[in-house]
Amino acid sequence: MINFIQYFYSNNKIYLDLNQVILKSQSNFILKEIFMKAKFLFLSSVVLASSLFASDLAKEALDAGIIALPSDQAKLTQMINDAAPDAKQYPTTMATYELGKRLYFDPRLSKSGIISCNTCHNLGLGGTDGVPASTGHKWAPNPHHINAPTVYNSVFNSVQFWDGRAAHLAAQAAGPMTALPEMASTPELVVERLKSIPAYVDEFKTAFNSEITFDLVTTAIGIFERTLVTPSRFDKFLEGDTNALNSNEKAGLKLFLDKGCAACHNGVNLGGTLQPFEVAAKYQFANVGDFKGDANGMVKTPTLRNIELTAPYFHNGAIWSLKDAVKTMGSVQLGIEINDKEANDMVTFLNSLTGDMPKVEYPMFPASTDKTSKPELDY
Repeated sequence: MINFIQYFYSNNKIYLDLNQVILKSQSNFILKEIFMKAKFLFLSSVVLASSLFASDLAKEALDAGIIALPSDQAKLTQMINDAAPDAKQYPTTMATYELGKRLYFDPRLSKSGIISCNTCHNLGLGGTDGVPASTGHKWAPNPHHINAPTVYNSVFNSVQFWDGRAAHLAAQAAGPMTALPEMASTPELVVERLKSIPAYVDEFKTAFNSEITFDLVTTAIGIFERTLVTPSRFDKFLEGDTNALNSNEKAGLKLFLDKGCAACHNGVNLGGTLQPFEVAAKYQFANVGDFKGDANGMVKTPTLRNIELTAPYFHNGAIWSLKDAVKTMGSVQLGIEINDKEANDMVTFLNSLTGDMPKVEYPMFPASTDKTSKPELDY
């Protein structure tokens, strides 16, 4: 005899109680058949309800302004080109990509000859350097105690640098190269060194049909950086694959949306736009470094893509735990308390934003010549 199958919904979770199913006679074929059909219909309804919940959740995320990286390569390429303001003038070709990659890794662009773009934006470390504030020329710490943002998916940021002072990747590339506490070079030194290397002269002619200029150096680096995009399981979920996230990740996403995190962490990068900081409370480590945002106190919201790879967090790298970062954002930005369980659930979702990293082979560099200026270590 089938006594009862109880189920109810609470907080979007399905609770089942099949313990009261009693078959009085194991040999009774009819009752077994009834039970199996009832069980099948019930479990089918559970799967359907779960699928509907996932579809509604994906729609809720999309309605909150979050945008998927397309799985279709042509659409992804178009999205990248739309985000790069110089893409029409300087399209991504194999020649420009390879030149940009070589320049990104070549330490001879720095005055000392030992610091490259990859030093602070290490592609093997989530596109960051894994320390609170970067170290530059003569082992100098960043004077403002600024944490290096990830270079991955940076093409989708509406602005570059924490204070948004650069509009696109090529403009950003010029900054660290010529900053005294970073690579400490000058446009003239960079061009002089590259022109002294015949292989680079040929590469610029092939890639741009031009002699070497500082603007084309930064453009080439920006073209390489355009390609550093990392689609994730979350993108597949937004595109309709309800099984791309597990139940715990979906629960974390639901909390992320319900708490209001998507107010700032939206768009294709779940961040990357200028937003006000310390909206509801003071940041507990505000005195670490002197960064205060742009002239209006606006700060670039960091992308949440690959966030588990980019500790420490915040503009000054003062928080190492992603769980603590989530709780801090709740109090500082939203004026709410996020408890440990909620924070852990949201971290579970945030980890699903770790994407597929593009394969980048470390390049071999052309040889320096007698005309190549010697490294200036200033020790």
